[in-house]
Amino acid sequence: MAVLVLGTAATGGWLYSHLSGNIQGADVDDALGGDRPKAAAGGENILVIGSDSREGLGDAYGKHLTTMQSDTLMLLHTGGDGKWASVVSFPRDSWVLIPSCARGDGPASTPHRFKINEAYAIGGSTGDSVKAAACAIKTVEANTHVRIDHFLIADFRGFTGMVNALGGVEVCPKQDIHDSKAHLDLKAGCQLVRDDKALGYVRARYSIGDGSDIGRIGRQQEFMKSLAARAKSKLYSPTALYGFLDSATKSLTADPELADIKPLTSLAGSLKGMATDRISFLTVPNYPRELDVPTDEANVTWQQPAARNLFTAMNEDRETTPAALKAATAELPAPAGTVRVTVLNGTGTQGKALKVAEELRAFGFQIAATGNAPAEVSKTTLTYPQDQAKQAASLAARLPGLTPTPAAPDAPAGITLTIGPDLPPTSG
Repeated sequence: MAVLVLGTAATGGWLYSHLSGNIQGADVDDALGGDRPKAAAGGENILVIGSDSREGLGDAYGKHLTTMQSDTLMLLHTGGDGKWASVVSFPRDSWVLIPSCARGDGPASTPHRFKINEAYAIGGSTGDSVKAAACAIKTVEANTHVRIDHFLIADFRGFTGMVNALGGVEVCPKQDIHDSKAHLDLKAGCQLVRDDKALGYVRARYSIGDGSDIGRIGRQQEFMKSLAARAKSKLYSPTALYGFLDSATKSLTADPELADIKPLTSLAGSLKGMATDRISFLTVPNYPRELDVPTDEANVTWQQPAARNLFTAMNEDRETTPAALKAATAELPAPAGTVRVTVLNGTGTQGKALKVAEELRAFGFQIAATGNAPAEVSKTTLTYPQDQAKQAASLAARLPGLTPTPAAPDAPAGITLTIGPDLPPTSG
């Protein structure tokens, strides 16, 4: 898309105005409030939302759908020096904190934990793209502590038009695919797909690989790479260029600063100038939540501290490569269900230990006991017996900045969290 957007510079004033007019603007600033993360040290952060709005598609997908849905959520960070970029995908089944959001109808929602894709649906319960985008942004910011500078929403309406304008996009499934939910039947082997087959391929989940959303993210990322390669080969076809751009812009909603061909051209130019191997496609590190909460077989938990370090790197405008992220996630933390902790209140604030214990219990940690510390403390501590170092590290990963320390030989048995006034908020 970057190459094709740049092509508009020479298409003339009418087409330029026409394509800009296709893009819908949505100002979400008032809905986001003032309690937001600080801007990154360099570069820009753009949240890309794939909306499952079925407008204009009849009942082929999602019959009787009553809310706006988003199964695709990606964060694009462009490096401040213009030499690299990261595209981070969020698994739709990520179990995260959903902050209070304005609903499309009725009162504001209350903060709670659920799948990350619920945020877009909360705001979009009556088709309000401003509230839908605002809740998605608030949720991403609350869980990553990364400030979103811009957003783009792309819905189903433009997808097949973009693919068809290029004459199809090549995919190479290793096995036959028969997926009734995605309306897809494909033979194994490399082939060009278009129309419903292209749409079904990027939506297919249960019939391919391990049936997980993580596998679907990988296929979507590969499809994006194939789409980009196909787009470059069609750059000099005026018909393909117009069809692609017209379909793409009709499907876009963006913040006012980005809802125009000029800023999109600038963004495209910066991406086009980067070496292919300096644009990294990443997925938020995660593992099945079932490991922490055996009754939850449907969702994933972000792997800490790897996920937090990934977003910290974004805030500090540091590049993260797929190889580096793979190395950082090579070893899973001890499952929360294997960690028993005593929570002591050293703040003097009544009920603090019970509140923290409930937050930890929601992650799957086992609470051995709660109570008051012998005396108030100025700093939070986490102590552990020598044989429970891995379990203590798993708990510390949920408490940013807290370093566990071995307990004294005469200390009570087990892991002990003594809460001070500096206790960091738990991270998902």
